[in-house]
Amino acid sequence: MDFSLFYFDGDGSVAQPNKYRLLLESAKFADQNGFSAVWIPERHFHAFGGLYPNPSVVNAALAMATEKVQLRAGSVVLPLHHPVRIAEEWAVVDNLSNGRVAIAFASGWTMDEFILSRDLHTHRKQTMWRGVKALQQLWKGEGVEYADASGRAVEAKILPKPIQPELPIWITCQSPETFIEAGKMGANVLTSLLGGTLEEVAPKIKLYRQYLEKSGHDPDSKKVTLMIHTFLGEETETVKEKVRQPFCNYLKTHYDLLENLAKGMGLDVSLKNFSEDDLDSLLLFGVEGFMKGRSLIGTPETCVPFIAKLEEIGINEVACLIDFVQDFDTVMESLPYLQKLHQVC
Repeated sequence: MDFSLFYFDGDGSVAQPNKYRLLLESAKFADQNGFSAVWIPERHFHAFGGLYPNPSVVNAALAMATEKVQLRAGSVVLPLHHPVRIAEEWAVVDNLSNGRVAIAFASGWTMDEFILSRDLHTHRKQTMWRGVKALQQLWKGEGVEYADASGRAVEAKILPKPIQPELPIWITCQSPETFIEAGKMGANVLTSLLGGTLEEVAPKIKLYRQYLEKSGHDPDSKKVTLMIHTFLGEETETVKEKVRQPFCNYLKTHYDLLENLAKGMGLDVSLKNFSEDDLDSLLLFGVEGFMKGRSLIGTPETCVPFIAKLEEIGINEVACLIDFVQDFDTVMESLPYLQKLHQVC
């Protein structure tokens, strides 16, 4: 099992120094302790998560602070950008890092983000698949034709030439259809348990492996990466006490995760109608279940059986989301325990 670090949160709304301290120091830890990668998201218009509007810019900084760890986007929302611009930016980072970049692509989520796009939100899936194909061609040095403002066809090629001859690609997947398409094209997969249980994800992974083989790709050569909330320590109850309130605060800022939590508890409700007290009661009741079945929260020893379950269904990398706990010292003190789990798995 490979281990990587994943970043998703962080308050970008306050003007203060050292906003990226946790990112930089934990990325250095990953680099020095055999982790496979760090993942930087693309998030727009969120106070929490507002540290990461552009993963290529952040990874350019990490290229200067690390030496070995792969620098990944988790994910680039492809319909919000021109493929040439994405290829150019990441070719720069590939050179700065001496060939260590990789990109997970996503089709996008909220309507608000699509103020940045020339394409309709309803067409986002088709736009993503077209863009991935174009990016693969551009990365290899091939020309791709686009129309300028007058309608004239222009063949675009990118500079600087990337270090890696091919761009390592992941597709962010939740639906069975996306797993199938990722298998057909031979891409790696990035998924999560935010929208379902391990039992619900397992058949999608099986489907993905089947379509890899049907399409002439070696199923064993591709990665299924699971993004998962992670916090480890010396003793389980102490870990839960440290995590419970930060986890509740984190979920309060992500209504989509709260809705999934409510559905998992058998509640078909609109959380926008909940009072603060109702939300607090829901969270205190539901977070315990979330921590058990959808996270790596506990000690290295208690998490080993869950890692074994992940391996059984074909997951071969865990991307450990660590910044839902916002305290720098608390997170950094937990990382040696994660390293211990890494060593035994």
